Amino acid sequence: MHEGQEISSRVFTIPNLVSFLRLALVPVFAVLIVVGEDVWALGVLAFSGFTDWLDGVLARRLNQVTRLGQMLDPAADRLFIFVTLIGLTWRDVIPLSILVVIVARDVVLACLLPVLARHGYGPLPVSFVGKAGTFALLYAFPLLLLATTPGAVGAAAHVVGWAFTWWGVGLYWVAGVQYVRQARDLLGPASAGRAEDGNG
Repeated sequence: MHEGQEISSRVFTIPNLVSFLRLALVPVFAVLIVVGEDVWALGVLAFSGFTDWLDGVLARRLNQVTRLGQMLDPAADRLFIFVTLIGLTWRDVIPLSILVVIVARDVVLACLLPVLARHGYGPLPVSFVGKAGTFALLYAFPLLLLATTPGAVGAAAHVVGWAFTWWGVGLYWVAGVQYVRQARDLLGPASAGRAEDGNG
């Protein structure tokens, strides 16, 4: 978001509709990956990645940055990552440990939300590191799926896909630590203020 750009409370904007479309593709992808329609599943993943980039561009250029959009965009990303992880783990494309490591980070952050809300804070803004980690994972998954095909293409996709996976996991957790520190910095003064009020 550009500095000074207004954030509206509108619901039906073009960027939000793009985000809703991405959310609607999640169950479609889940079915495709379960039934083994890898070509179509790859297409859905690629299109989802494109819409993830598109809604942000449209929001800035059309001056349609909204509070709902700021929640929908990361929610759609995380949901796609989660469903993709489940599908790829079920297909034995990735080990269960990758699923556990990535989901554990989101569980930690989810535990922060009610604490922040109790002190009057909303969800923390998505950081550059967090977005980079998400992009890396969203690029990794189609490559890991492509890696299941035999031949040189599958071998190359395997190497690049796992490189993106490890970069994504690392950045995902670095961002998670940043979010925890931000929450601590926000909640520290609030807790101190309540203690002073209680002593007053």
